[in-house]
Amino acid sequence: MKRARSTCIVVLLFLGAAVLGQADRYPERAPHVVFVMGDEEYRSEESMPMLAKILKRELGAKVSLCYPLDSLGFVNPNVKDHIAGLKALKTADLMVLFTRFRALPEEELHMILEYVESGRPVVGFRTTTHAFRYDEGHSMEIYNDEWPIKVFGQKWITHHGHFSDGHDPLTQVFLVGKDNPILNGVSDFKAFSWLYHVDGGDHELAGDSEPILMGRSLRSKHEMEGRLDKFPLENPVAWTKTYTGSKGKTARIFFTTLGHPYDFKEVPMRKLAINGMYWALGREDEIPPEGVNVTIEGSYHPNNSGFGEKFKKNLRPEVID
Repeated sequence: MKRARSTCIVVLLFLGAAVLGQADRYPERAPHVVFVMGDEEYRSEESMPMLAKILKRELGAKVSLCYPLDSLGFVNPNVKDHIAGLKALKTADLMVLFTRFRALPEEELHMILEYVESGRPVVGFRTTTHAFRYDEGHSMEIYNDEWPIKVFGQKWITHHGHFSDGHDPLTQVFLVGKDNPILNGVSDFKAFSWLYHVDGGDHELAGDSEPILMGRSLRSKHEMEGRLDKFPLENPVAWTKTYTGSKGKTARIFFTTLGHPYDFKEVPMRKLAINGMYWALGREDEIPPEGVNVTIEGSYHPNNSGFGEKFKKNLRPEVID
């Protein structure tokens, strides 16, 4: 009897220590992070699930993945009028948005807008400056350009050119906001993303946008055409800002114009993305000086960027338990 009692005590102590260990690692309630994907160029359907797995492991987050699906239930980024699973946004603590020129039905668009207007944080990648594209005169045309300027700080304007996509880096990335915890562990690196123009010439980042990373184009069609007065070689590639929605609550916004699928092979890019999610959630105090551990779970071998049929076929939605 004594032995059985001793065994129970040891087991309980072990379980108690395990629970305390989890409590130490995840000191706050586990956040619910919803990744909304839908771009037909940059393989967000591959990069975002990879980041979601890291976030779940490191933050203990519950993650939901919302994909563009075809009628057979396969992931198809060319389907621009449907993203499955958006009801998950009702309970989300953070939305991560990586979409391009979507024309969602009103019900689906409303779920995204309702989230943003609630004052909860958003992280946006690359083509989210042009997340939606409705026809001229459409009742939701305002969400093409005006909406991303207000929420993210800029709309789609132009870029410095593709140039042998995926074969060579096209942007030198360097730090400017070194005191921002999002940059913990982030070093200068070369990105495969061609540089987006968001600031300079006739344009400027909107609201209280604060650049923390800059990029310098390594090859530029605007330089070749003598238009650097309007589209300079250096531009912000990551910034923070706030957005106050219709509910009167101010949200944190983190945005980066980087997002080529090969960028995420680079440790600094993954640290930037995951650290940015921590910051958006108000968990910047939990970002280590060296940045969050962004070791990839499993493997990450994305297809190159590009339009048409360059995405992986017969891909089923992934559920991360």
